[in-house]
Amino acid sequence: MNAFLARHALVPLALALAAGPALAHEPLTIDTHVDIPDDYMREARFDSGTDTELRVDLGKMERGGLDAAFFVIYTEQGPLTVEGYARAMATAERKYSAIEMMLERYPDRIRPATTPAHVRANHEAGLLSAMIGIENGYSLGRSLENLDAAFARGARYLGLTHTGHNAICTSSGARADLGDAPAGDRGLSGFGRSVVLRANQLGMMVDVSHSSDACVRDVLAWSRAPIIASHSSARALADHPRNLGDDLLRAIGEQGGVVHVVAYREFIKHDPTRAQAEAALQARVADSAGATEFDSVLHGKLPMNIEGMRAIEAAHPMANVQDYVDHIVHVAQVAGIDHVGIASDFDGGGMVTGWRDASETGNVTAELRARGFSEADIEKIWSGNLLRVWSAVEAAASHD
Repeated sequence: MNAFLARHALVPLALALAAGPALAHEPLTIDTHVDIPDDYMREARFDSGTDTELRVDLGKMERGGLDAAFFVIYTEQGPLTVEGYARAMATAERKYSAIEMMLERYPDRIRPATTPAHVRANHEAGLLSAMIGIENGYSLGRSLENLDAAFARGARYLGLTHTGHNAICTSSGARADLGDAPAGDRGLSGFGRSVVLRANQLGMMVDVSHSSDACVRDVLAWSRAPIIASHSSARALADHPRNLGDDLLRAIGEQGGVVHVVAYREFIKHDPTRAQAEAALQARVADSAGATEFDSVLHGKLPMNIEGMRAIEAAHPMANVQDYVDHIVHVAQVAGIDHVGIASDFDGGGMVTGWRDASETGNVTAELRARGFSEADIEKIWSGNLLRVWSAVEAAASHD
């Protein structure tokens, strides 16, 4: 346990053990995928305890009823070289320390949670919970010791890959610029199998979002504990390689895992024409601002971008919360109600009309109720399924 986690002791253990599912009025809500910028907490505009332009900050969580989130240690895929790994590890360290800065600065509002009991206890105490997930095992280099260190730092799920193959497994999005060939039947590498088994031993959830279909199948075959997809939607409703086909949804459910439907518009409502229009607009806005690429924080509020997006929205409406819940319904039908969860991918591109930031979280719950889900099932979708899987992964861990 790192020094920060040890100092805080979270909430009294007796409270953690006594806490049960919060079914009185609103469900305990967990978002399994929230990105953070590279300068998170280091720049005033990214101080999550203040009113920011981020889609997730503490105020938006409190107003919207988002009780807990996995803040993500994301590293972009680069070359499989000593220099590439060093850059990825430095990026990861910057993000770990930023999350620790948030927790140090606002302990009266948000606390770390490294077990399901901590999440429930924080909730009972009226506190938000911050968990840590890794997006892209590239930041581990080629060392299982680095996986152990990530667990000690508080990481509780490992997203094996991102866009581009790495030393662990193949990605759903091969990158020609990195020399990637289509994944085909290639899934986990030998090192990747060791990573999965070590994660099982530690009690860290294995996350297959962004992984190729072949990699997902290999993980299902090798993992000794249920797995998750931290932010993936249904390919049957939006034919995108980042989404999961019904065969994989079913297989993850049969193994006891959970698929968290992601509110990323392209993965909810595949609309190539809108995507092309947005890319062209962003290029024009960046050029007019004298920048080499579009920055949503710097350029998103410029009149040229606002007016352009208004025109695009009129011609090509973005996916909305009803479209989003369609995917939840589909995953529940295919994998089972015990195997579906929720993820936003906020601040990593995620949003749909009606759930544009954490302050609108209640709209998702309202739509689930409108579809006829029971309160017990809504609790499962928002948090119960994930907490069950997390507990199962803990139980399967070795303790020597």
